[in-house]
Amino acid sequence: MLDFLSKSEDLGSREAVDRRDTLTQILLGLRLDGVEYGRCVMRAPWAVAFAPQRSARFHFVATGGCWLYTPTTDWKRLNPGDAVLLPRGSFHILASAPDVPAIDISLLKRVPVSENIYLVGGDAVGSTTAASVTTAASDAPADVMFCGSLRFNLDPLHPLVTMMPEVMLAGELAQRDPTVPALLEAMEREVALDRIGACGIMARLADVLAASIIRTWVECGCSDSTGWIAAVRCPKIGKVIAAIHADPERDWSVPVLADVMGSSRSSFAEAFTRTMGESPAKYVAKVKMFQARLWIANDGMRIAVAADRLGYDSEASFSRAFKRIIGHPPSASRLDHKVTPAMA
Repeated sequence: MLDFLSKSEDLGSREAVDRRDTLTQILLGLRLDGVEYGRCVMRAPWAVAFAPQRSARFHFVATGGCWLYTPTTDWKRLNPGDAVLLPRGSFHILASAPDVPAIDISLLKRVPVSENIYLVGGDAVGSTTAASVTTAASDAPADVMFCGSLRFNLDPLHPLVTMMPEVMLAGELAQRDPTVPALLEAMEREVALDRIGACGIMARLADVLAASIIRTWVECGCSDSTGWIAAVRCPKIGKVIAAIHADPERDWSVPVLADVMGSSRSSFAEAFTRTMGESPAKYVAKVKMFQARLWIANDGMRIAVAADRLGYDSEASFSRAFKRIIGHPPSASRLDHKVTPAMA
């Protein structure tokens, strides 16, 4: 076989593949599942507030347009074809204009279309005041949006989720990933054609688009140069992080992790702490507790079983570690972490 690469080119290509493989391993474990979706038809003046929730929020502007407000971004204009993802489901407002008083989204009438998909109208339930959303009888052209709640398969305290910004705009990432504009165009076509099953197809497209937004954000370095994202871009540390998240039940001691990285214990510990901002032991403990919280909250696993699976000698020592990292005892996770679907 002919070798067309110089040694330096071959090394660079190999490192690029390593980075891509590490990112792939981690992103393969990241999934977003739609909880509820709504096709919202509003006529100016209107403004709706979205209370904070554990599920992520997603909005796609089909026609017309609106303004987005969050406590961290102030008012921002969204035009047709724009999409926005709020990974941590933080409080925000969508409005026809910034000066319109907002009502809670839960007060709007909605009609079920199919499982988890609704048509949301511009009438506020039991309200006739001008401060509420104007009825569909208005002469103003309609603003049509597709809104959704999506659930990560990750714990809300997972490093990837906590490092994401409050608001992720697809338009800002579209030039970096050709997948994003293609998905946006597909969603626009579904809205414009208004065919049978369009809402269902839109829901699936929204799931893929949200994941693509996150992938592009990770790949393009839209974050600080330290921490989890920096580790993903460092082939050796990224390989270690991927291994920890792929198998949180394993006894990840410093010697074992150093072997994964292919370096001495001291070199590994120094590089890991410099990149991640915390020691390997502390990071591994966090990942274990994130996993335990999911098991206990979503699967109903007994605390003693979780402690045993994660290698703790006793339920008491596990509970102490859990409370130190998560902030409350394991028993509280059954109520604290369980996600309750909320209409977007």
